This record gives sequence, structure tokens and C-alpha cells, in this order.
Amino acid sequence: MTTARRTRMSPQARRDQLIEHGLRMLSDRALDQVSVEEVAEAAGVSRALLFHYFESKQDFLVALTTAQSQRMLECTEPELSLGDPLAIARASLAAFIDYVSANRSAYLAILQGVGASDPAMRKVADDTRAVMAERVLNLADLLHLQRTPLLELAVHGWVTFSEQVTVRWLRDENGVTREALIELITQSLPLLATTASGLSTSDA
Repeated sequence: MTTARRTRMSPQARRDQLIEHGLRMLSDRALDQVSVEEVAEAAGVSRALLFHYFESKQDFLVALTTAQSQRMLECTEPELSLGDPLAIARASLAAFIDYVSANRSAYLAILQGVGASDPAMRKVADDTRAVMAERVLNLADLLHLQRTPLLELAVHGWVTFSEQVTVRWLRDENGVTREALIELITQSLPLLATTASGLSTSDA
């Protein structure tokens, strides 16, 4: 591979460039297979310069995970203009499944591979789940549901359920279509939410 000609960039622009090259590599390989040497070469910089922006390879991988999670959150932003909360949830879920399907190697590595055992990686994953759960909880008013600790617990559980069912589907679709997967996860939300809202915290 021919090293690209180095150009002068601001520190933030250079950091963003290195992350972008890393994200491209994640399209066809697992997270732990990303090579900082290849990233540096593609960006036209030395390996030493890459480590000027990132303390270690692990720090670089965490930055990649954070960037990818942010992109996923951006593409799954709820379309509130749809009006119906179930339609909003379905559209976001469809975007989520499409995103992780297109980035399955990196996604599976983050949740069940090298990322699952690293505290910094887990924090990125937990923070991402928290944003997703908050988005669903913000639909509570449209569903005429009161936000309670039990409802919050149920929604956080639904986010994890959605994630794990999608992971299982990515590993072995087993004849289940994308549309059936979307409906399974979407339809489970109102059932869980209404059950949680019908119980008091003391009942639980």
C-alpha cells in the first residue's frame, strides 16, 4: 500500500481522520483486528503520530466504539413526526437493525467479544443503551403512561432484550425475516409498558 501524502491538519481534524479510517476497517473486520499501523498508513502519518492523539491501541478502539455508537444513535433518532408512538418505535428499531446488520462484525465484538470485557467499552455500550431507553421513555406521554420507576426498569430491560434478540438473529437468522424480527420486538414494547404501568412499585 502506498502511504498517502501527509497534509497539515488541526489536531481535531487529524483525530477525526484517524477515527474515520478506523471505522472503514470495521466494515469488514472485528474490532480487535483493526491495525493501528494500517490506519496510520492510510492516513499518511506515522504510527508514533497516531499515538500522539491516542494513548494506546485500546484508547483508539474505545474512540472507534464511541464514534460508531454515536452514528448508530444519529441514524435511529426517533421520527416524532410519525405521531403514533408504536410507529415511531418501529421506525427507530428498523433503523437500528439495519445499522447493526451493516456493521455486524464490530457490533458483535463490542457486545460479546473483546469489548464486553473492557470497562471503557462497557461504559460506551451502557451509555448508548441509556440514551436509547430515554428516547423510549420520552414516548410515555404519547402512550398515556405515567413515568414510574417500574416503567423505567421495564424500558431499560426492553432495550437490552431488543439488543440480545438482534444479536441472536445476526448470528443465526434461522429463517426469521427482518420484518418478523422488527414486529416481534416492537409489539413487545406496549405489552411490557402497559404491564409495568398497571403495577405499583409495591406490587412488584
